[in-house]
Amino acid sequence: MEKIKGLETIYSSFAKETQVYRDQGACQKGCGFCCTDAGRIDTTTLEGLQIKKAIENFPRARQTSLAKALSKNIRKREKKENHPCPFLLKNMACMIYQVRPFACRRIYSNHVCNRENPPQINRNVMDMAAQSIRELQQLDDTGYSGHISFVLHMLGTPAFLETYLAGDFKPEAIMRFGKSHGIIINKMMI
Repeated sequence: MEKIKGLETIYSSFAKETQVYRDQGACQKGCGFCCTDAGRIDTTTLEGLQIKKAIENFPRARQTSLAKALSKNIRKREKKENHPCPFLLKNMACMIYQVRPFACRRIYSNHVCNRENPPQINRNVMDMAAQSIRELQQLDDTGYSGHISFVLHMLGTPAFLETYLAGDFKPEAIMRFGKSHGIIINKMMI
């Protein structure tokens, strides 16, 4: 619970510090370019745990369709293919907006984006985001960082989840998966 409060503090501090820049941004509900074309949606295991809890509260039919979307996302990413975020609805809204990871919270653009004109972010915001990422990794020091689909996959593995929730740290248990899927050990980053 203490770590969740720390997560919320990092989110709110970043939002406050960058508000003046984001107010000048072109992003609006439903634009979704960053969710489809521009970005890599990374998360920490702590953030992934929050997302996993949110998924468990979805209706069964949505959980089933989301499981399929996450599996498809994993297969596409393993082939190095870009693929839209599995949490993006048809109306371009985010189904986990309230618990979206920091990777999504930090993104905004000074102009409307498209493939020829990718997001433009103020350098100060990028620097503040880098600091917030370090804080997130420090907060989740017995966890990992990586693409949202891969982190959720790990959290869906009972042995990994049990180890993580116990506060234990066993990077050797995920070494092969971690190397092949770009998982970062948070403890090594702080």
